[in-house]
Formats: sequence, C-alpha cells, structure tokens
Amino acid sequence: MYKEFEISEDVINTSNIVLNKIKDQFEHIEKMAEYNQLKVLSAFRKNKIAEAHFYGTTGYGYNDLGREAIEKVYADIFGVEDALVRVQFVSGTHAISTCLFGILRPGDTLLAISGEPYDTLGNTIRGEGMGSLKDFGVNYKAIDLDEEFNIKLDEVLDYISKNNVKMIEIQRSKGYGWRKTFSAEYINSVIKEIHSSFPDVVCFVDNCYGEFVDEVEPYEADLIAGSLIKNLGAGIAPNGAYVVGKTKYVDLVAQRLTCPGIGKECGATLGFNKLVLQGLFLAPHVVAQALKTSIFCAGLLEEYGFTAEPASNEIRHDIIQSVKIGDKDKLIKFCQGLQSASPIDSYVVPVPWAMPGYKDEVIMAAGTFNQGSSIELSADAPIREPYIVYMQGGLTFESGKIGIMKAVSDMLK
Repeated sequence: MYKEFEISEDVINTSNIVLNKIKDQFEHIEKMAEYNQLKVLSAFRKNKIAEAHFYGTTGYGYNDLGREAIEKVYADIFGVEDALVRVQFVSGTHAISTCLFGILRPGDTLLAISGEPYDTLGNTIRGEGMGSLKDFGVNYKAIDLDEEFNIKLDEVLDYISKNNVKMIEIQRSKGYGWRKTFSAEYINSVIKEIHSSFPDVVCFVDNCYGEFVDEVEPYEADLIAGSLIKNLGAGIAPNGAYVVGKTKYVDLVAQRLTCPGIGKECGATLGFNKLVLQGLFLAPHVVAQALKTSIFCAGLLEEYGFTAEPASNEIRHDIIQSVKIGDKDKLIKFCQGLQSASPIDSYVVPVPWAMPGYKDEVIMAAGTFNQGSSIELSADAPIREPYIVYMQGGLTFESGKIGIMKAVSDMLK
C-alpha cells in the first residue's frame, strides 16, 4: 500500500535500515512512558476521579467539581502547590501571556534567560500600542545562551543583582531556534541557583512540548505553563492550557484570566472535563508515540545527509524534531508531502504565508483533528535560511512513520 502514497522504494528500504538502528531508543521511550503512566494513574487514584467529575457546568461555572478535581490532579503530577487548567485559555501563548501580565507591574523587569522567546510572544512583550508589557511600563531584557547553548548563569545573577528583576522566563523548547532543548533536571538546577541568591524573583517556565518526556517536570519553578493541544491533551482535549506552581502566583494568574476578586472561582467547563481527563490519562502513551516518530524522522533524514537536532541517537527532552533542509523548495515539499499523508485535509496543499505573530512567512502542515494540535503529526517552518523544518507529534507511530516517509519521498523527487 506504500505505492498508493507514492512512497519511493528507496525510502521504504532506507526506513527499514533506520528502524533497526533506533531500537534501543524506542526501549528507553517505552520505559519513560510507563513511569509517567504510573505517575498519572497515581494522581487519578489519590484524587478519587469518578464519573461524576466528567460533567461540566455552564454560565459562571461555580462549584465545578470536575474542574477542581482536574486541577488537583495536575498539581500532584507536577509536584507543585496549585494548578489552573482552563478551556478559557485559547492557546499556550495565551497562558504564558496571562502569567506575565498576572505577575508583572509597571516598573518591573522581565528577564528572558534562554534567549529571545518564541516568535508569538513578541507582541505580548514589546508590541506597540496593543496593550503589551512595554505599553504598561514593564522593562524587558533577554540574555542569549552561550556557545554550547547553556544558560549564562553568572551573567544572569549579575544582571539580577543590579536591576529590578521581578520575573525570569525560561523557554524549555527551542522555538524556531537551533539549539538543544533543556531537560527538566537542568532547568530545576538553574532555578535552584537563582533562588538561592534571589528567593523573591519569580521563575517562570514555558513548558510547551516537554511534558512527560522526562521523569520529572520543572517543579522548582514558581510558575509553569503549557498547552492542552500539545502533550498533555493527547489529541483528545479540544483546547485549553494549564498553569501550575505556587498557590500565590497561580492565584494572581487566575485573577488576570477572569478578573480581580473572581479568580479561580468561575469558568464553566461546558462538558469538556471528560476530554481533559481522558487526554491526560492517555498523554504518556501518546507522547511516546510522538517521540518515536521524531526519532524515526531524524534517522531517516540523517541517512540522506541532513543534519538533525537532536540526532537520532540522542536522548530527548521535548517532542520537536528540527532538521536543517538547506533549500527553500525542498523545505516546502517536505511540509506538503507530510500534509498529503494526514488523516484530515490530505488534499490541501500548504504554502508559506504571513501568519500573525511571526516575523517571517511560515509554512504549516497540520492535518489534525483539533486545529493547531501540535501533538498530532505536523510540521512547520519559517521561510528563512538555513531553512529548518520543525516536525512534531504523531498520535500513533504507525501513522507518523507513514507521514515522514511520504514527506521525504516528495522532498527527494
């Protein structure tokens, strides 16, 4: 049936070679998935999740038992004090923005210590005349990573000592950069160092794409945020995002999401509780499928001479696979090929366009059941040199493998 997808014989044969090479990586991922499944199941059992928690509320959403149980489960899984898990968040970027506005006040300084954040946060931080942090008098500084893509901790500590830094931001994943993703253990060690000297600085982690890839999460942070249409939703949750961390900071974020004086007390779930819980339960397995797809993608493209980050034999800390394609036309063909092997909108041909919130034209391939769901097989890329494609997701390895094989076949024609 590969012929039906116009996958070349050479790609089929090369794929079999790759699968043999990456067996050990798959075994590691399966062990990680089992560990995280135990963690999720333990949180469900501890909080006595029952069918009664599936039913949502309407209107104001007062006394939503399911919503409250979900937030206790999230707090236990992350090993933190409190959680805010809401379908009212329209995206991970919305959750991150709400965290920044919830904590920062005029005259405060936001310090990004993993370089410039992902493109979509640019307007939140320094957009002109649109209610950005800059418009509200919040200062901003970014410190680039060193040559080995590590946080410049000495420089960070020195800057904090000389400036009114209220909050630091760490982006776990690479965004549209070319660097290694930070492990949760590394992030925890950095935050411990910062808190040892400056305990009042609020340490915030953008955890998107990283959940359930490591054994631990960045629990040393004061605040952590991520999207439910990425790892933790498992392709089941239709929308929403989460914020977890210390109660006093989660409460401030909740006051910003709704309004002062209401905070977490309102927010109708409209029947989505079951989907959020079921997605979370399935997440360790689905994340493992996405990781296997990423490793296969790296291995196959390495066989054809492309450079992958991370390499196919490296341990991963998020679900994103970046590959230097080096050619605009090949980049576009890769994304179009992947789209054509998707279950939804396979007949659609993606093209580069000026997507809101991005500096360059972007091409996005995503034949997903939930719009923009990055845990489902997708690929996107800014149209700029050296033409790097960012592939992520795959609800099942089998479908992810087919999509990658099709993308590579089309690119190499």
